[in-house]
Amino acid sequence: MSAFAARQLEFARVLDGHARTRPDQPALHCADHWWTWGELTDYSRRLARALLHSGLRPGQAFATVLGNGPELVAAYLAAAQSGVVIVPCSPLLAAGGLCTLLNNCQAQLVIGDAASLELLRDTRAAGAPARHWVVTGSDEAGPAGLTAYAGWLKSAPEDLPLPAPSGDQPYNIMYSSGTTGLPKGIVHSTAVRAMYATLFADAWRMTPESVALHAGSLVFNGAMLTFMPWLYLGCRYLLHEKFDAGGVMETIESEQVTHIIMVPTQIAALLNHADYDPTRLKSLRMLQSLGAPLPMNYKKQLIEDLPDTFYELYGVTEGFMTVLDGYEAKAHIESVGRPMGFTEISIRNEQGEPLPAGEIGEICGRGPLLMQGYHAAPELTAKAYFGDWLRSGDLGRMDEQGYLYLVDRQKDMLVSGGVNVYPRDIEEVVMQHPAVAEAAVFGVPDERWGESPVAAVVCRAPLCARELVEWVNARVAAKYQRLTAARILDEFPRNVAGKILKRELRETWGSSEEA
Repeated sequence: MSAFAARQLEFARVLDGHARTRPDQPALHCADHWWTWGELTDYSRRLARALLHSGLRPGQAFATVLGNGPELVAAYLAAAQSGVVIVPCSPLLAAGGLCTLLNNCQAQLVIGDAASLELLRDTRAAGAPARHWVVTGSDEAGPAGLTAYAGWLKSAPEDLPLPAPSGDQPYNIMYSSGTTGLPKGIVHSTAVRAMYATLFADAWRMTPESVALHAGSLVFNGAMLTFMPWLYLGCRYLLHEKFDAGGVMETIESEQVTHIIMVPTQIAALLNHADYDPTRLKSLRMLQSLGAPLPMNYKKQLIEDLPDTFYELYGVTEGFMTVLDGYEAKAHIESVGRPMGFTEISIRNEQGEPLPAGEIGEICGRGPLLMQGYHAAPELTAKAYFGDWLRSGDLGRMDEQGYLYLVDRQKDMLVSGGVNVYPRDIEEVVMQHPAVAEAAVFGVPDERWGESPVAAVVCRAPLCARELVEWVNARVAAKYQRLTAARILDEFPRNVAGKILKRELRETWGSSEEA
């Protein structure tokens, strides 16, 4: 990247531009308060200076253990203005898990909130490397070993220069959610985040007049899909402290929200809410699903209720994505869309060789969103590629028009009697039962067949597991897709990103009764 191109991708320049040209315009709403662009820029500058005044240098890491709020938003913006690399961590982590992340990224400073005091203390005691531990929520001296946030912000000189990072410098380390093992630190540069801002603003048809609502956790990469376009365009961003389906509907209606992203579990909660009424969502120009495949029954309902509004995104945090556009969703409902701008997708076999249209293989991709690598893990980084093609670990196929169709996770596929069985195909059948709200199908050991499919479900109405098995087995396309058992759960085990942990379901399957 040329020095000029890198300079042009400085996010600090964008933020400073909003502060100059629209200082009094509403920018961020959270915790019942509207922040203007002028206020938000001043706040993030103070935070950037406090990071540098604490001895951190561009390229070093600081971590946040914060819920959704202005402090976390300001931390993202401060990273853009200081060159210090932000590592957003979930407050739902256990101390051991958080300590592992902080040691991996060698975070020099941690900002947490009062709700995470015990977690911060336990993580510090476990040997995390940070030299500074800052806690929000108090103007007084912090608890033992912790520094009060307000005083820490005031301690930095107002004239301390801010060395904004250029495009090729690291901006953040996003840790994978760890559904299949230890989390990996995914490093993205400022240039990649600039690509998020411009490419997704275009894909979502966002403008400076758009109103984006985010009701999920802001620490995960999916949040960046509207966060970065908001920062780029200077529109309005509404941030809920936590997801509540009723609250989401109220805010969409009252604030005339135009864009929202949700994971499938949140969409299911919205559509199954007692007060759900699509007319309350008529201001939306995009309701997007991401993070996991959305069951077909919910897709069809959204396309029917909100024409041209349902979008679906498939991709990996490491760096490539497809988009099912709202205006194409009805005609290509079974797909997850086509590669977004400047992105290529290729279906490859186990040797990394490309496969023709229609054949199933591993989904690989390349383009301007690719990570710089896994932090401090060159061997893992090398294994993530076939040449310059990033591997997803997902199975899929592409048609002649370039639409991508998901088959399943490679790790979720089971082999029953020598036949490849894809749990997602069975899940779509299970989800057709009117009493089922969510479903997870996976393989368990079987003496005769090697593996056999079973289902765990969360219901919206009373249901007998044995009756569900009979109902599903009468409707699947092939005998090898028939369930051998089912279990009704009150809730699924999930990771901090909200994804269902099939690994835990599989490990605990034999510990209680099932159909």
